[in-house]
Amino acid sequence: AQKLGVNIDELLVSQPDTGEQALEICDALARSGAVDVIVVDSVAALTPKAEIEGEMGDSHMGLQARLLSQSMRKMTGNLKASNCMCIFINQIRMKIGVMFGNPE
Repeated sequence: AQKLGVNIDELLVSQPDTGEQALEICDALARSGAVDVIVVDSVAALTPKAEIEGEMGDSHMGLQARLLSQSMRKMTGNLKASNCMCIFINQIRMKIGVMFGNPE
């Protein structure tokens, strides 16, 4: 980051255990007004607590989508009030073996 011109003395880095923790941190930073930009890398890594604590093979359909949807509704007003920007980075996944149509 320093090679790209980022002042690492003012850079805040957090590596929370769950998606809920990550999004709560983002919301708290937005409410504080202490930062101008928040970057979440990556959306795919925002794993809901229920998925982490659950058993292998448990179904968690739509859990991450609900978590993101709820947190976006909660954060939007706080981001606007503090004039803060939140950037979410995600990954494109390719479907293996797709012969026809879009492999993404």
